[in-house]
Amino acid sequence: MIKRVIGLVAVLFASTAAASNLADAIGKDYDEHLAALFDHFHRNPELSAVEHETARRMALELSLAGFVVTEGVGGTGVVAMLENGEGPLVMMRGDMDGLPIEEKSGLENASRARQVDPVTGNTVYTMHACGHDVHITSLVGTARQMAARRDEWSGTLMLLVQPAEERLLGARAMRDDGVWERFGTPDFALAFHVSSSGVAGQINVQEGSPYAGADTVDIIIHGVGAHGASPHRGKDPIVLGSQIVLALQTLVSRELSPREPGVVTVGSFHSGTKHNIIPDRAHLQLTVRNTNEHTRRVLLDGIERIAENMGRVAGLPDDKLPEVIVSNESVPPVVNDAALVRRLRGAWIDAMGADAVVDVPTKGMGAEDFTFFTQEPDIPSVYWSVGGTPREDFDREAAGGEPVPGHHSPLFRISPEPSVTGGVESTVVALLELMPK
Repeated sequence: MIKRVIGLVAVLFASTAAASNLADAIGKDYDEHLAALFDHFHRNPELSAVEHETARRMALELSLAGFVVTEGVGGTGVVAMLENGEGPLVMMRGDMDGLPIEEKSGLENASRARQVDPVTGNTVYTMHACGHDVHITSLVGTARQMAARRDEWSGTLMLLVQPAEERLLGARAMRDDGVWERFGTPDFALAFHVSSSGVAGQINVQEGSPYAGADTVDIIIHGVGAHGASPHRGKDPIVLGSQIVLALQTLVSRELSPREPGVVTVGSFHSGTKHNIIPDRAHLQLTVRNTNEHTRRVLLDGIERIAENMGRVAGLPDDKLPEVIVSNESVPPVVNDAALVRRLRGAWIDAMGADAVVDVPTKGMGAEDFTFFTQEPDIPSVYWSVGGTPREDFDREAAGGEPVPGHHSPLFRISPEPSVTGGVESTVVALLELMPK
């Protein structure tokens, strides 16, 4: 019995020492390399699908870490492979694009970069307003740790540097470019997102759906133009569009179960040119969010039904009924594999401590294209978040002070060191759990 207790103590001590050594090694690498790399990425963000310099720097960093690197996958995507004996193939993704936002964070390293927006053709300010600079810096840190710890794991590690996540295009583009056919289909797929709503360095992982599915929908409303003083001679698309906007709000409130989340937001309403002209056209732009296919169908079918029949209520003939167009940029929800979540949660608690891991439901219905890496074929996957805001900032907000800025805000900022090191440590721990020696 005494020998068994001594053996258990020895195992626990070795485990604690290994965890401490990993955290210390990551902290040292942050001071010596990753901090400057993060600063570079934060100062030099690039927009979706034109992340050319970012991709080149990532390819260099991953090559120097000892990985076999392929560039130009799905546009500007990068794939880095490290084979280390028999074992599973595990993929870890980091997205790299910034946003067309002028940074107003007040940080010393705030981005002043400008770039031609491939969507509009305009030259715009660019900013890492969603934390993708944390993701790619952490991916480099992960590469350096895994290369240095080859005696601790066995298998093949695939690191993906994904373009155009903000436009929900990059994952699909890499799949269309044959990423699995060229490099192998992973046994597991992983990704994380830094979160300004989480305590810096803290891991948040759920068994359900951390990110919603999203559809982009346009409604084209046809009318009959007339003078503003003679509305009876026309069919007003602005009035009809307003009725459609209000009717759409009943989809979530009256057609979904109160416990079933869904969102229908009209983000844009364009029509008309002058005060006294009734136009002949209006254009509504919608984003529609869901957490499962049933909800998606209820919402999309309902949008089409409401738009068309409100057109009939307005007296439009069938050839002038509103047109509902669903974009092909739609993405399904991200759904974590429950068994894999439980396995990794246990590994994170053992390595990082119980206080470092939480299960807080996601607020909001943000979308992600990571699902295109985990479906067809279905690949067990986990998508977690790493907190990026110091606890004292939340305390100040709760006391009536400055609010913590959210993602996609020009004021967005996170604390780099705990975010990056938390990202590296949680990823390395997960990889060592999935690829044991």
